[in-house]
Amino acid sequence: MDKVNIEIDGKKIEADVGAMIIEVADQADITIPRFCYHKKLSVAANCRMCMVDVASIPKAVPACATPVADGMVVNTQSARALDAQKSVMEFLLINHPLDCPVCDQGGECELQDLSVGYGEDISRYSEGKRVVIDKDLGPLIATDMTRCIHCTRCVRFGQEVVGLRELGATGRGEHVEIGTYIEASMDSEVSANIIDLCPVGALTAKPSRYKARAWELRESSSIAAHDCLGSNVFIHQRRNEIIRVVPKENESINEVWLSDRDRFSYQALTEGERLLNPRIKKDGEWQETDWQTALNFAATEMKRIIGASKGDAFGALIGNNSTLEESYLAQKVLRGLGCDNIDFRTRRRDFSGDAMGNIRSGLNFPMQELDDMDATLLIAGDLRQEQPLTALRIRKSTGFGVAMAINPFDGEYNFRLDIELQPEPHLFAQEFACVLKATIELKGDSFTVPPDLKEWLIKTSFSKQHTQIAETLINNDKSCILVGVYAQEHPQAEIINWLAEQVAELTDSKWGYMTQGCNAAGNKLAGAIPNHIEVSGRATDGKNAKQMIHEGLKGYLIHNCEPDVESIWADKALQSFKDAECVIALTSYADGRISEYANVMLPIAGCYETPGTYINIEGRWQSFSSAVSAPGETRPAWKVLRVLGNILELKDFEYESSSQICDELREKFEQVGEKKVARKTPAALTVANELETKRDSLGLYRVDPMVRRASALQKTTKASTHHISISRVKV
Repeated sequence: MDKVNIEIDGKKIEADVGAMIIEVADQADITIPRFCYHKKLSVAANCRMCMVDVASIPKAVPACATPVADGMVVNTQSARALDAQKSVMEFLLINHPLDCPVCDQGGECELQDLSVGYGEDISRYSEGKRVVIDKDLGPLIATDMTRCIHCTRCVRFGQEVVGLRELGATGRGEHVEIGTYIEASMDSEVSANIIDLCPVGALTAKPSRYKARAWELRESSSIAAHDCLGSNVFIHQRRNEIIRVVPKENESINEVWLSDRDRFSYQALTEGERLLNPRIKKDGEWQETDWQTALNFAATEMKRIIGASKGDAFGALIGNNSTLEESYLAQKVLRGLGCDNIDFRTRRRDFSGDAMGNIRSGLNFPMQELDDMDATLLIAGDLRQEQPLTALRIRKSTGFGVAMAINPFDGEYNFRLDIELQPEPHLFAQEFACVLKATIELKGDSFTVPPDLKEWLIKTSFSKQHTQIAETLINNDKSCILVGVYAQEHPQAEIINWLAEQVAELTDSKWGYMTQGCNAAGNKLAGAIPNHIEVSGRATDGKNAKQMIHEGLKGYLIHNCEPDVESIWADKALQSFKDAECVIALTSYADGRISEYANVMLPIAGCYETPGTYINIEGRWQSFSSAVSAPGETRPAWKVLRVLGNILELKDFEYESSSQICDELREKFEQVGEKKVARKTPAALTVANELETKRDSLGLYRVDPMVRRASALQKTTKASTHHISISRVKV
């Protein structure tokens, strides 16, 4: 029997066998009070607030730890249930301080809400209340542990979801305290989720502490601007100032979690030196000017340089976090002038796959399926540094499945690895090719090796571990290969992706690759790459990011990025910009080295200040509105580019809203999610240049201009220590 019939408060319900009473009640919209229970955590049953009356049991039982049985009759409002719940509430309030008027949790506190319904007006307890010394958990989380009710949600989150036991309970009885045992900050990249989990005001956000009351905030939905998953968020703002960012539940994308990077990056909108007015550099000095003058200057310089060189001496570099609409208009302006030199991939070394015209980017399966994989092979990825929430999904699957990795560097894993290979970085593609050959050998007669592939693999040998990886992928029904960000920065990135595709096809596995930033798929789709026939309507052969930086063009358009910091050729980029005749910068900030080499700076709105659309690695389109208005003379970038197109007298620049731009692109690419272009078999498997295979990681909190200016993130341990990757040396 898969289902049982029960009754809760007179309502007949069909429930799954093994489900707990509280789960069934939630599904039926029947409220049962609780503190320790959370649907994403294990059952602790230590708060006892969810006591209910079951007809066949002589005393009240916890709804979170009592499985349903056929014919069970449950009453949540009987005298026995209410008496038990009120008694628990009385005990919880004995030592709880009367901090509600100054507590940041006030107005959205679970204890506050339930005490109204189950608490007494006057306490019978007249002794001194317990006081607990606060813990310093770092720059992101503020503590007031006297308010703690020992629900242990924060402890279980670290142990079960993150895989890092940073918090624990020490002491006995009323002397129990939650802390780090030894004084230390929480260094997890998703640590601030305990703020959302805490039912009281013991754990709150330090950057927004004492800034606003919950009822003063206005809430709007948006999309996180720093991960390729497209995490859904709520923006809480007061008087046009963002006070905090919290996760919005979306089970298929970010579940109920949010990375610290996406949660606290909003600080950069009010910190750092915001560019509030257009500026033009005259005689080496910056002068503020009006929009018309600045745009006329930019348009004149673009026409001059592009016209004189027939589009060869000018190029545009686009930020990874630019919206779909911004990237589309940027390439439309350039191509309207006859220039195809545009790219957003400033951290890519291998551009050999551009001519194939594959506009699909990311995964070829829903992200949620990572939870249920029986076998996962991670290729050159440090997910905790690159996409923290993806690491949580893989950790979930390792509870019953197998995780394997081929990584040139020691990665930080929060899940168990059953097999790990660590080749030298310049021999990484060869190591992965061994897995392909082992797979072909195991498939035997069931797979015919193409002539070009057979010749390519004839000198490749494989070991027992390569065979184990291949066998694991073949023998499990649900398996996937996930290629990390480092692989996309490798000088043999296209070969690595081709190998992943071949192994996935042979083993009937799903595969995909992680991307840098939140909108790499959108930038590619919008045409922010030099080869994009679908957008331009003609075969193009412009310069890619590497060529634009190394060849030293006469003019550059830099949009929402700082290549002199972010690019893997940062020093060369800085020199090329300084040597250029004109650099036009669309930026939100006036600080940094951009003020040294730019000739005109146009102030654009930051994320959450502009509407737009991001496309995540699944190919999911997610549009959002602005949560706050931009300060000063700052304007949304899509409007700046639209007006620039008008000044240049280009066709089809009559957009009145960003949604019109999005709709235009949708019409062009209705089938983008199904478009697949086969990768060509590599001509040879050569050894990569050792210098080019070094890992020049930006680190978790230096990936884009906004994150680099978020003060709380820059105070964390992960930001204050240089990100060093070490490969094992064979002796």
